[in-house]
Amino acid sequence: MTTITFIHADNRSERVEAVDGDSLMMAALTHGVDGIVAECGGNAVCATCHVYVDEAWASKLDPVSDDEDALLDGTAAERRPNSRLSCQIKVQPGLAGLVIRIPDRQS
Repeated sequence: MTTITFIHADNRSERVEAVDGDSLMMAALTHGVDGIVAECGGNAVCATCHVYVDEAWASKLDPVSDDEDALLDGTAAERRPNSRLSCQIKVQPGLAGLVIRIPDRQS
């Protein structure tokens, strides 16, 4: 299990114990974290699991794929340099302590 912190747009934070190998999106849904809609169920076709990765962690993630990059152009909230789709980030022990900010809207 890997501890991930989700910070909401109103600055509330939730720490969850995520299962290694699951996506951040699945960890959020499993623990009832508000703000991750995930309309497509993690198939990378909707961008409703958009998050902002804490700057300190961005370089520790796999690069954004072309498909993810295209979907990030259509997010409801502002796209930023640290924007990612949470369905595309796999939880692993090296991400223990990862901080994720949830945008103010997904759709």
